[in-house]
Amino acid sequence: MTAFTSTPPEDTPASPPAMALLIHGARANMRQYGMLIALVFLVVLFQIWTDGTLLLPNNVSNLIQQNSYILILAMGMVIVIIAGHIDLSVGSLVAFVGAMAAVLMVKHGLPWVPALLLSLLIGAVAGAWQGFFIAYLGIPSFIVTLAGMLLFRGATQLVLEGQSLAPFPDGFQDLAKGFLPEVGPYTQYHNPTLTLGLCAVVLLLLREGRQRSRQLAHGLDVLPTGLWVARCTAITAAVVALALTLASFHGVPVVMLLMCGLLLALGQVMRNAVVGRHVYALGGNKAAAQLSGVKDQRVTFAVFVTMGVLAALAGCVYAARLNAGTPQAGLNFELEAIAASFIGGASMSGGVGTVMGAVIGGLVLGVLNNGMSLVGIGTDYQQVIKGLVLLAAVGFDVWNKRRAGR
Repeated sequence: MTAFTSTPPEDTPASPPAMALLIHGARANMRQYGMLIALVFLVVLFQIWTDGTLLLPNNVSNLIQQNSYILILAMGMVIVIIAGHIDLSVGSLVAFVGAMAAVLMVKHGLPWVPALLLSLLIGAVAGAWQGFFIAYLGIPSFIVTLAGMLLFRGATQLVLEGQSLAPFPDGFQDLAKGFLPEVGPYTQYHNPTLTLGLCAVVLLLLREGRQRSRQLAHGLDVLPTGLWVARCTAITAAVVALALTLASFHGVPVVMLLMCGLLLALGQVMRNAVVGRHVYALGGNKAAAQLSGVKDQRVTFAVFVTMGVLAALAGCVYAARLNAGTPQAGLNFELEAIAASFIGGASMSGGVGTVMGAVIGGLVLGVLNNGMSLVGIGTDYQQVIKGLVLLAAVGFDVWNKRRAGR
């Protein structure tokens, strides 16, 4: 009688362990997570070093308003860098648009809303002018924007005749220095800020839930339920802490609402819109993108028009904060925006980066500036430290690429 031996059934593949998912996620987003951790570390460090001054409500509001124009520039600059280009003219364009806004409102008495719209139009025209040379004539962006940097700086001097123009209307100043008006009963907190914080928590949790459901529907690996709940709890705690901090002062700064709107819109475009994918494709491999049907000239032109509009907006915000159009505005702003983009995860070779990453990079620089000023570190040492941070971020990008290529 023949004996039959049964072979044990093959092991069914087990779901990936939590630690493996965490490691995979960390590797996939190493630069951005690293900078987020660095930002938290810097906040804790300076909070202790300054005896709690860093996170006082008035200083948090000041930190947001002080860095608003750099963050706006960084959102545009990271898109330019993702597309494989660079823009050296944004600092000079900030000064030129601020000067034109001053001329329109102070010299010609134009109301601030039409003056703001005209200023944004000037920025769009300036971006289109540079984008035409880059996209359709094939001149390298470094050369075109270097010429633009000199041109706009000289034009600023001509428009202002070497002198500052002031003051601006109160409504225009509120772009940079205003806060959301208070409504409702007295609660010791700013009611609209609490409401906005609650809405932000709900929307972020809905987004997390929808993203997790979509991943499960497509059979993708997701974080275990416990870790996902911990992630949602951390997001909620961070938003609530920020809302309570701002609500205990004057509320949400107007410019913060503006930046949040830009962050949501640009992030959505770069993540989900066709044109955003085309920008990544051009920066990653231009030849392959062209063969795939990407209209490279049109996309590049649109990128520089967008950068021009954002530079104009940053110029108006900066002028509103100073309450004057001045010839020296915007000095080295392009370097700050480029540094924020690289620190936030953009790659020198293009095709890599996120708008949120650029904002995180800008906040790292902003917390460094503010914290070092609070503890009395001189501007000379501040420049040295920021240079080392930028070098470390770019060096890490190079090292990570070499390791991945092995």
